[in-house]
Amino acid sequence: MSRVLVLGSVNADFTIRIERLPAPGETVSGGTFFTSRGGKGANQAVAAARAGARVHLIAKLGRDSHGEHLAERLAAAGIACEGILFDKEQPTGSAFIFVDRLGNNQIAVASGANHHLHEEDLGSLKALFADTQVLLSQLEIPLTTVTCGLKMAKSLGLRTILNAAPILPLPPEVWTYTDILVLNQLEAATLLGFPLPDLHAVPVAARSLLRREGQEAIITFGGQGALWVHKDGATFIPPFPVTPVDTTGAGDAFCGTLAAILAEGQPMAEALRYASAAGALATTVLGAQDSLPFRAQTEALLSKHN
Repeated sequence: MSRVLVLGSVNADFTIRIERLPAPGETVSGGTFFTSRGGKGANQAVAAARAGARVHLIAKLGRDSHGEHLAERLAAAGIACEGILFDKEQPTGSAFIFVDRLGNNQIAVASGANHHLHEEDLGSLKALFADTQVLLSQLEIPLTTVTCGLKMAKSLGLRTILNAAPILPLPPEVWTYTDILVLNQLEAATLLGFPLPDLHAVPVAARSLLRREGQEAIITFGGQGALWVHKDGATFIPPFPVTPVDTTGAGDAFCGTLAAILAEGQPMAEALRYASAAGALATTVLGAQDSLPFRAQTEALLSKHN
């Protein structure tokens, strides 16, 4: 079985579904509240596992009721949890999410223990990098820890994927150790320094995201599809037609599935088809981890729109 190592965050998600998103200073009443499991690291780990990979997760939780519950649920989802650490001083990370009737969302995160996953923690977990094909990370944990993880992975021959979210200025070391950079439209515009109104504005400018030989970038545009930027140019990945109810978790479904299919040795074009289908399916269900599709569901959508 292919193996994916995910380095990232775990959160308890608190979501309110409301008619419309509030403007600054505004209170919008009449919403529906529910709790769920989230954090980009955990979401992407579950997505990769549901896509068929054997997944290890390196993360840090608080020694509290949320942390204990999240660890149990990750294990139940088939995630190998030897890399999950607990912090006695910090609370488990939390995310507060508003979702409107069209599926658009606003998210605020209190990092908690996620922000205390440090480089020295990775040193004691080096064995988890062995016999693994792909490392997948994000930016909800300290950037120094992400950089250390990417460097360790490259030194051991892993393929590395960085989902640069939430977007931060990336130091040269990150570019050096990242094989595949995954960004959404807003994140790519922030890195490039100018807006990207649609897919047609991207191909030439996005080549500047490639800083070394063999590097690739993927920019997602939600319902418009995605663009795969590589040394030979740019390839459009068409969207799958679905009716969205909540876009939370769609990007995580995309990234986790991409990592799982690449870990199998599939070509990038095929991995992107799977990732795009998984991301589309995730928008049709409320919540983050609850919305992540299983491989059979993704393949059914692929077959339907072959």
